[in-house]
Amino acid sequence: MEAESEPYVRLATLRTLHRVVADLNAARSLAGTLQAVVEGAVHGLGFDAAAVSLVRPDGDLVVAAVWELEESPMGGPSVLLGQVGSRESWDRLLGVSDHWGTLRFLPYDRGWAVASDIPRWIGDGPLPVYANDWHPADGLLAPMYSAGGDLLGVLSVDRPRSGKRPGAWTREALEMFSLQASIAIGNARLRAEMQRALARLEKEQQALRASEESFRQAFEYAPSGMAITELHGAGRGQLTRVNDALCRLLGRPRAVLRQQSFADLVHPEDRALLERTSAESGRAELRLSRRDGGYQWVCLRNSIVADAAEGPSFLLTHVEDIEDRKRHEFQLAHRASHDALTGLPNGAELKARLARRLCAQPQPVGAAAGQVEAAYPQPYGYPADSYSAHAAHEGLEGADPYAGPVHGYGLPEALPGGLGPGFGEHVHAVVPAEYGPGGDAWSAPFRSGGAAAVDKGLAVLFCDLDGFKSINDRFGHNAGDAVLVEVARRLSQAVRDGDTVARLGGDEFVVLADGIGREEAKDLAHRLRGAIIPPMRIDGRAMRVGVSLGVGWAGCGMSIEEVLHTADERMYDEKRARGGAVRGARGERSHRRAG
Repeated sequence: MEAESEPYVRLATLRTLHRVVADLNAARSLAGTLQAVVEGAVHGLGFDAAAVSLVRPDGDLVVAAVWELEESPMGGPSVLLGQVGSRESWDRLLGVSDHWGTLRFLPYDRGWAVASDIPRWIGDGPLPVYANDWHPADGLLAPMYSAGGDLLGVLSVDRPRSGKRPGAWTREALEMFSLQASIAIGNARLRAEMQRALARLEKEQQALRASEESFRQAFEYAPSGMAITELHGAGRGQLTRVNDALCRLLGRPRAVLRQQSFADLVHPEDRALLERTSAESGRAELRLSRRDGGYQWVCLRNSIVADAAEGPSFLLTHVEDIEDRKRHEFQLAHRASHDALTGLPNGAELKARLARRLCAQPQPVGAAAGQVEAAYPQPYGYPADSYSAHAAHEGLEGADPYAGPVHGYGLPEALPGGLGPGFGEHVHAVVPAEYGPGGDAWSAPFRSGGAAAVDKGLAVLFCDLDGFKSINDRFGHNAGDAVLVEVARRLSQAVRDGDTVARLGGDEFVVLADGIGREEAKDLAHRLRGAIIPPMRIDGRAMRVGVSLGVGWAGCGMSIEEVLHTADERMYDEKRARGGAVRGARGERSHRRAG
């Protein structure tokens, strides 16, 4: 090339560079680009062999492409393919080489600088005669850099076909070619990275589609209810997605449920629990309304689904039907708190209801009422762990456990003074005065204080059957049990709404009547007596029992045992007043209690 005329050399060089650069740009893959580099150096720049050592991710250089004009019988530079040299050795080699512009020339007499780990092939060409002749151990290197100045690789050329060390025009052409090669290699790498990224993205999208399909199937075909709720925006709290199981559970179409929220469906008394559960992403057992107007016990389990960038995005709710379990729990609670024979509250439940009504603060007889005195530790109403609200849920007397009590199974809907169930405030129970307005015994204790005396209180009516033991002895225990069941039924029908009828044990019954005056209590006792005395038909026989009634009063500051003992004593006062044999009656009762 150097022996030709300068204008022709320039034109030929430009034509050659144009062709080999076009070949570089035509290559699409990194491997194709590297092969175009070595072939362009051999066919376009007048060298017999060329190799590209490419920088690996770990920094070392690997021989990634080689080309030779004519294959050497000894294998030529192709034996170098795949060999690796350390970055440190390459940097040292480039540093001790002569700088020909951006090129590096390593003369044969400086071969000691080539570290043993750098792949190298030395041809068997003729030894130099003149100073500028090419020696087989000479090396010409063209480092290739990225736009950011990072080393991409090194193009090595060998054996110029002129037999001479390259002149200025060949060096310039090699510099230009190596610059274009670095651009092409950078572009090829970028394309390869983009292709890998696109492949990863497609794989991730496929996995995402598969995951979404798995979630859709798991959501739609789950045996229990599932719902997705919005957490933000105008649709906050709305059910945006529900499955068929939830529609079946609540008896509502999908289109209707998607226009509602759990707040629209939850029982009013469970709304606060729902709000806490939604905020805490937790678990709650509550009631949701059905299409038929009833309520379904469910267990809600919430999971907040969050986006990595935007945070919580929606709420995934699992709705489990726990109606059967709740019914079983209610049944167990009923068995623990109610008499197995009559279905009435037992002695333990009676005492629990008294305890919920009374506090330890003493109150004078006939003291002013209607004032909230203190926070009561156990609200008077339907405690969550009591059967008081659950017996009706089981269908007893056809009552709704949260719509009000029935005789013998619930507590009053509201306390005197306006306090309803579930409130944490307490109105003191006070024993009413003995006489009506105007009587000195009723009004005198309050003249100095100016307070009005109360005429209503919490009455405790102790009922003991007369003649029951003779029925047991004569007709057997089955007949006696039937009598007790009938007595329980008659007592429950005779009391007011909200009164409690309990079986204390044996043939002893107790009635709690709150918000009642002394005269009303006497009328109630008269009704109870009148309900029990008429004959009852048991196994085809007419049987009759009598009843002794004692009316006591419960007031704050009194113990449960004291309240029941007072009513019990009043009942025996009545027996004595009617001429009964107190000693025999006491003995009979002791015998029954012992049994």
